[in-house]
Amino acid sequence: MLKNIDPLLSPDLLMVLRSMGHGDEIAVVDGNFPAAAMARRLVRLDGLPVTAVTNAILSVMPLDDFVPEAAWRMEVVGDPQAEQPIFDEFRAIIALHEGSAFHLAALERFAFYEQAKAAYAIVSTGETRLYGNVILKKGVVRSASRPSGE
Repeated sequence: MLKNIDPLLSPDLLMVLRSMGHGDEIAVVDGNFPAAAMARRLVRLDGLPVTAVTNAILSVMPLDDFVPEAAWRMEVVGDPQAEQPIFDEFRAIIALHEGSAFHLAALERFAFYEQAKAAYAIVSTGETRLYGNVILKKGVVRSASRPSGE
């Protein structure tokens, strides 16, 4: 156990997050997503909801604020304008950790698959809700100013 670290962040996931650099992407996906077939690096968190895992990741990883889009979700097949309740949950988690300036962009299903394949890692969750998939682009961690004399 570690202080101030969400216990959902497994040792394997923490290693992946720490290894990622600015601009690297991580896909956090539902149980239906073909993660094992697509992942360059796969972290399995079976039984956990995608929203809880996304929340835990964003508690330690900043989103990239140098680009117009740093978070994506999959469009509903056959109805790209459709909203699913989980999309609002993703938006709320992003706003909680990054503020309201960040937008949750939409990608067509196969474009989402291609971006996920190129991601640094894929985290496969036990999420059963459809379209419970999000891709996050890592930003920079800015140093905190230190008082003089340290």
